[in-house]
Amino acid sequence: MSTDDTVLEFGSENEPRVKKRVVHPVACFFHLFFRVSALIVYLVCGLTTAGFVSSFIAILLLLSADFWTVKNVTGRLLVGLRWWNKVDDDGKSTWIYESRRPAAMKKHPVKPAESRIFWVSLIVCPLIWLFSLFGLIFGLNVKWLAVVIVALILNSANLFGYIRCKFTSRKQIGSLATKYIGSQIFSSMTGGTQEETNTPVSSETF
Repeated sequence: MSTDDTVLEFGSENEPRVKKRVVHPVACFFHLFFRVSALIVYLVCGLTTAGFVSSFIAILLLLSADFWTVKNVTGRLLVGLRWWNKVDDDGKSTWIYESRRPAAMKKHPVKPAESRIFWVSLIVCPLIWLFSLFGLIFGLNVKWLAVVIVALILNSANLFGYIRCKFTSRKQIGSLATKYIGSQIFSSMTGGTQEETNTPVSSETF
């Protein structure tokens, strides 16, 4: 009776790799944590007799942390976008809307699940604060009016900034594609070769 030894290999190149739906779980968590916590604290304190001053401070701290986190961290990691403000030496303020470079986007593509988490929360939370503002106005409850206005301003600022980033990046990609196609058509018509040039767009890519 003879036995045959079979040698199996794993981890080869042909083995299918498991794709992660969420690559940045910590960023997704904090993207939702601060803004959802601010809403929960506001709703709970509005329905109970909790201290107004302490609740006011807690909500403002959560809103400030959410604004900074979404503006500087989660937008860059989850959707490859970033917006910021630059003040020149002359005191001129310039708003800059950036998107990830195409080469970096191919290496680190945006995950659909992370993109949905980012955009849904970015759109839904300002709407909730807007409905709360209308509720306070019609209910003649001015005590929480300042908190809701601050929350609406901070959430809307991030929403507006990232929408501008989104449209700016699409416009930039379309412009680069048009230039590339035009150069290829010109090169084929002239029968010559044209050197590839890189257009510096440091204010729109990172």
